[in-house]
Amino acid sequence: MEVKKSQSNSTLLARIKIVKGENFVTIEDTKSLANQELIELITYLMGQSFIKNCKNVNILVNSKFNKEVDFLLIENGFKLHDENVTVHKVLDDSSKVENGFLLKDLHELSLAEFKRVLEESMKGSLNAPSSLNVDDHMRSVELELGPNYKKSCIVAYDKGNPIGVIMPHIEPGTSEEGRIFYFGIIPNERGKGKSKLLHQQALEILKNDFMATHYIGCTGHNNLPMLKTFQNNGCTVIEQNKVFKREN
Repeated sequence: MEVKKSQSNSTLLARIKIVKGENFVTIEDTKSLANQELIELITYLMGQSFIKNCKNVNILVNSKFNKEVDFLLIENGFKLHDENVTVHKVLDDSSKVENGFLLKDLHELSLAEFKRVLEESMKGSLNAPSSLNVDDHMRSVELELGPNYKKSCIVAYDKGNPIGVIMPHIEPGTSEEGRIFYFGIIPNERGKGKSKLLHQQALEILKNDFMATHYIGCTGHNNLPMLKTFQNNGCTVIEQNKVFKREN
């Protein structure tokens, strides 16, 4: 009986995605599971040491699941942190940009300058606040993306002044799925129509430099400017997830 149950848990684990950082674990892609399967998997995971001992655990629960899943997570110390909207776009020649912003990555920038602009761009975000600070974010990027992470850490400049950060990359474990680890405009440059162009540039980099064939993006359901940017740049909503968070 125990062997059968263990095999069942392994099968369920293979159908989701677990992202492990230095101080966090995020469980994604739950939509492929049935309601009872997710309940069984959560119950199993709560007994695993890498979950029990982790400082920050996030579980993305697809909108199709019923309240029983929510109640189980709350019983295990989780709180509803945010609701995320996920979008998709096929990357074709429509991503081509004329006269974009000047972009510099970590091969041209100091780490201190990049972190300064990244920290500034995180201020006043309409997404739910992250439990990670800038140093934690950078360690997570390096851990997830590997030795080539520097070409994914990009600051955008307009007339010589930094306006924001983009972090395009190929999703680990895939060869053609483009993602943007972080996208942000610094506060005094928001509301000026710069987000649409900068996002277009990020998509172009994914297509031309990273050879991505499609893009998956995600933002909080309250981040209306980012949702508008997605819409303006031809992205289609494919799913919504509740984000449950547990902090030790």
